[in-house]
Amino acid sequence: MFVRLSAPVLAFLLLPLVASAQPSAVAKFRDWTVFTDTNAAGKVCYAATVATDKAPRSASHGDVWFYVSNWGSGVASNQPSLRVGYDLRNDIPGKATIGRKSWPIYGVSEEAYATDEDDPALVAALKAGRELRIEATSSRNTRVAYHFSLSGSTAAIELAQSECL
Repeated sequence: MFVRLSAPVLAFLLLPLVASAQPSAVAKFRDWTVFTDTNAAGKVCYAATVATDKAPRSASHGDVWFYVSNWGSGVASNQPSLRVGYDLRNDIPGKATIGRKSWPIYGVSEEAYATDEDDPALVAALKAGRELRIEATSSRNTRVAYHFSLSGSTAAIELAQSECL
């Protein structure tokens, strides 16, 4: 399956290549932290949380984070994404679940994204929910699952967005 990359996805993929030395932590809201950074395209602001549970336990997951990112340039606003420490399959969609609602997510190297059309509903659910569950498949065909707390997500997502206005 071919996944067409939108400008926000490409900008996020290039972020590590052109980012400053270290992002700055702006605030912490329970299990979420707000960061700002600057790259060649300008200011980037994001709310992020680390996985509270990783499965299978025998797999080498690396750092596993979930982000909601914004660019001061306006190229993207409130874009949710998953970042892991290994490559994901791009031909088998993963799944992000909050409560009884699920959205497909698509692997691009070490990251996964929802579609641009699903972003607003997923972000609204992140703000209203209690837990995010992610299921995906690694490039080595390992089925993985992650849990993320949504405690503090609303305040963090809103601050990250306002920091890049």
